[in-house]
Amino acid sequence: MTALLTATGLGVRLGDDRALVHGIDVSLERGERLGIIGESGSGKSLTALSILGLLPYPLRSFGSATIQVDGEPVEVVDAASRRLDGIRGSVVSAVFQEPLASLDPLMRVGKQLAWPLARHRGLRGDALRRAVWDALAEVQLAEPERIARSFIHEISGGQRQRVAIALALAAGPSLLIADEPTTALDVTVQAGILDLLQREVTERGMSLIFISHDLPVVSRVADQVLVMRDGRQVELGETTRLLRAPQHDYTAQLVAASRALDDFLPDPPTGRGTAVTREGSR
Repeated sequence: MTALLTATGLGVRLGDDRALVHGIDVSLERGERLGIIGESGSGKSLTALSILGLLPYPLRSFGSATIQVDGEPVEVVDAASRRLDGIRGSVVSAVFQEPLASLDPLMRVGKQLAWPLARHRGLRGDALRRAVWDALAEVQLAEPERIARSFIHEISGGQRQRVAIALALAAGPSLLIADEPTTALDVTVQAGILDLLQREVTERGMSLIFISHDLPVVSRVADQVLVMRDGRQVELGETTRLLRAPQHDYTAQLVAASRALDDFLPDPPTGRGTAVTREGSR
């Protein structure tokens, strides 16, 4: 089987000399889920931005990262902007930590969702309007017609993140990159967003790159885990194996820290459930 994403020696430079990320070697099959774990500043988000071709100047990628598009590998490192624009959204898409930074505050939610649906799926008129409402309902937002008429300051943080997910999924990408998608949310809303992402990835048969500093969350989501430190890949392995028998000292420290934290946390409440099925008032 041909991998959907293959990265070889992928890295990020500042200028000509300073490498902020280097030596990333991963292969992601269709439908597979990769977690990227590491402390703040380890290079997780820079790695994601290099795959998306969204590194801000003066940062630039080096090495190789190819994504399969209609059976043909497309090299995203140093690819032309027009080529990258054609695959962002429709082949690879992303959800970031803070939806306020990725959504337009001056544009109604429905109009933001309509843009990728019109561009990549060719929808117009009533069909486009219904597709916008369906996309909002798909991410379990109550009152999708009201949400579509709203500006992002008129809805809650959890609702905004669900809108960001709907936007990322609108054109049916093969690969979704989720970069700390629950960190800025409260615990109850985090659980709902995480469940939503897992359901959408499973039902759509997408591949997933899930980036976090939270090892327990990544272990719940990912088939394999890439551990990063100081811009380097220190370990890559199947999730269960890596958690039970880490090969690198740094990975062992992360696993030990997450287990130690459990000793200080209360047991989860019993009785009434706390699952969120639709994001309504929050």
